[in-house]
Amino acid sequence: MARGLKNPKKADRKAKKRANGESSTVPSMPAKIWQPGVDPLEEGEELQCDPSAYDRLHAFHVGWPCLSFDILGDTLGMVRTEFPHTVYCVSGTQAEKASWNSIGIFKLSNISGKRRDLVLGKAGGDGSDMEDSDSNSSDEEEESEENGTPYPPALQIHKIAHQGSVNLIRAMRQSPHICASWGDTGHVQIWDFSNHLNCLAESETGVSTGASNVVSQAPLMKFGGHKTEGFAIDWSPLVPGRLVSGDCDGRIHLWEPSSDATWNVGKPPFDGHDLSVEDLQWSPIYSDIFSSCSVDGTVAVWDIRIGKKPAVSINAHKADVNVISWNGYSFMMISTGTFSIHNLRMLKPGDSSDTVVAHFEYHKRPITSLEWSPYQSSMLAVTSEDNQLTIWDFSLERDEEEEAEFRARMPEQVNSPEDLPPQLLFVHQGQKDMKELHWHAQIPGMIMTTASDGFDILKPSNIDTTIP
Repeated sequence: MARGLKNPKKADRKAKKRANGESSTVPSMPAKIWQPGVDPLEEGEELQCDPSAYDRLHAFHVGWPCLSFDILGDTLGMVRTEFPHTVYCVSGTQAEKASWNSIGIFKLSNISGKRRDLVLGKAGGDGSDMEDSDSNSSDEEEESEENGTPYPPALQIHKIAHQGSVNLIRAMRQSPHICASWGDTGHVQIWDFSNHLNCLAESETGVSTGASNVVSQAPLMKFGGHKTEGFAIDWSPLVPGRLVSGDCDGRIHLWEPSSDATWNVGKPPFDGHDLSVEDLQWSPIYSDIFSSCSVDGTVAVWDIRIGKKPAVSINAHKADVNVISWNGYSFMMISTGTFSIHNLRMLKPGDSSDTVVAHFEYHKRPITSLEWSPYQSSMLAVTSEDNQLTIWDFSLERDEEEEAEFRARMPEQVNSPEDLPPQLLFVHQGQKDMKELHWHAQIPGMIMTTASDGFDILKPSNIDTTIP
């Protein structure tokens, strides 16, 4: 299908540039995909981002580096596809001095980008859906490509003092103003940030206040029962207020709410890991089931109804297992920090290796975060110490005929590596020391990442805005 002219005004501007001797063409050197850890970067070579790969890409920072953050649910709409967008988040700092640390509640508004139509299911085989979505970019968005973003994003932030660095922070799904933080002091604290969120919601959109003062606030609860610090917390998606926290000694505590502002923390702790608990995840289907992963190389599944020992323990890897994520649709599928996909329905007594249904070795450094898409059951996002965010679609398979047809249509040669997995959908680079990623549950296809040099919020252009 031939693609028509999308914006005559833009074409006229480009024609005027050519008439004036200005050139907007790219040098004729063939494009090449660069792979971290595989390809060397020669002296004088510079990596360049391809802006056409994104519907939106925006970088920002909130002061000190943030090891952990969470995207907060809001009341702006359950499924939002039209730009501009507004995002609320909570994050915790890793400051130079312990007394300088804070929790930040921030609002990022006026996030503009390319408009694409909602896809109600899989695109047709003739590719017509893709053509239609491309042609629906508005004139205003086309203007932004040459004249700058018409609606510059605005960052507004409230900062609350926090004792020590924030190792991890998570918001309750049912009540996003209630957050739990893991500090390097060895304390888990519960906070109520409703006042701050109300102030941000009522503030003027488009006014940047990125350097607000740090205020003091007492937590709802402070738990010191862990004997050391930790990096694992998760709120139950099914039981409001139910929480688990894990520490570097391998101990896990269950928190049960006794009121809106108090919790009973179970003692003794759950005991099944020999080394540090690196991540915890509640089952999205069963309210009494959660999983954990550890530096001891195991993934454990726990049933809080049957005691303090694991119901199932999987020898997932010979080295550390840093992160895990339950699939919200194929609910017995767990992805682990070794970047393996496990189907627990295949588990056989005494043989945990039978659970592995896929294993990928694309990343050359340890995995720091991974998360299944809340909208597509086959899609997974991964960050690694190799400074890459990768997005995978496990429904994809290699089609040699389709690849040959694509190369024939390309106006110039693209030196794409032959050994890239066909499931690899997108690669994002440019941040240093990536730590954590999250999909936005109310904006399909939008992802936020944190790293030592700040945050990126992005929406890849090759991810359809699909509602399952």
